Amino acid sequence: MRLEADGREWGKVVDWGASPETELGEFTDLFDPEEPPEWQDRALCAQTDPEAFFPEKGGSTREAKRICQGCEVKGECLEYALAHDERFGIWGGLSERERRKLKKRAV
Repeated sequence: MRLEADGREWGKVVDWGASPETELGEFTDLFDPEEPPEWQDRALCAQTDPEAFFPEKGGSTREAKRICQGCEVKGECLEYALAHDERFGIWGGLSERERRKLKKRAV
């Protein structure tokens, strides 16, 4: 435990040791940076200029959304963006603002 100046406890210090998996369990699978989701290999955006999917503020999203319309993994892409709170870019055919509205309607 950590102590404040007056001696009160305010947090727990965790010693991860050699194996954080022991403490985190199933959550370590969520953060594996070496293995992207399998659907990304089939995504049309992977074969396209990424700048179309991350336009400048006020820039057009039309081209990215057109590409998304024909993509076989559009649903998986949108699910991923919603689950990972992606705040930038076009994911699953929706902009960040559209994803935010979708989340609000779902609540």
